[in-house]
Amino acid sequence: MMLSLAILVALPCFIPSAHPGKALANPISPPSSDGKLIMEKAREVAQVRGLEAVSTLCIYDAKGRERIRQTSMASREFDNGATEKRIIRFLSPAEVKGTGMLIYDYRDKNDDMWIYMPALRKTRRIVSTEKSKSFMGSEFSNSDMTAPNPDDFNYTVLGTETLDGTECWVVEAVPVSGEIMDEMGYQRRVIWIGKMDYVVRKADYYNQEGELFKHLTANNIKLIDPKGGKYMAMYMEMVNEETGRRSVMTMDKIQYNPDVKEDYFTISYLEKL
Repeated sequence: MMLSLAILVALPCFIPSAHPGKALANPISPPSSDGKLIMEKAREVAQVRGLEAVSTLCIYDAKGRERIRQTSMASREFDNGATEKRIIRFLSPAEVKGTGMLIYDYRDKNDDMWIYMPALRKTRRIVSTEKSKSFMGSEFSNSDMTAPNPDDFNYTVLGTETLDGTECWVVEAVPVSGEIMDEMGYQRRVIWIGKMDYVVRKADYYNQEGELFKHLTANNIKLIDPKGGKYMAMYMEMVNEETGRRSVMTMDKIQYNPDVKEDYFTISYLEKL
């Protein structure tokens, strides 16, 4: 089985999006003040019926020393798109091989996440207080593995800006409560979203003191579903301004597959070596 990160991985930043510079077949033209509608559209065009992929995660410390981890992922829509299920498995190096994560990404309620540790031969649920923690030692967090629920944030359109020739909305997302803030691991996030295609190209994360502590860039967009007009960023980089660390996720192989086996998205399959 080939897998990927919706990272994966997930946020709208990580998952498939419409092609930069190309208008959607039925584009929404939200008023400049409607940040929530922009974010909902970004999530809509990002969601793909099913895929499998292999990716490489490179983790760099403040001195530039590198650790390389290869992962695989599969995802599939369920319940007419209301749920996206995702399984991520580490293929190498030896110390993390077999470690896996199973995610049920719900549109209208809190997500479910489990992690399997082969050394312990045990699966445990990731609780909400752990979602802001590092994803397998990288600068991505566990919460980055899912697309945020639009209702968990208040949105403000800060203006427009052109990035690499693409005009973008600049949207601020602020958690609606302290509980969600703690779960996400940031006080607010500022996102750059292409006006014509709803691709998330950049995101800045601010800590509880209001200081910039991480920023994400996503580029090298590739077509993965010609019929549905779905694309995915092949390169994603998260930089930690506080520590000088950075992590780079590169998609090595990816295949659109709406018929991914349902059996992949179970605890029993997660635990299968």
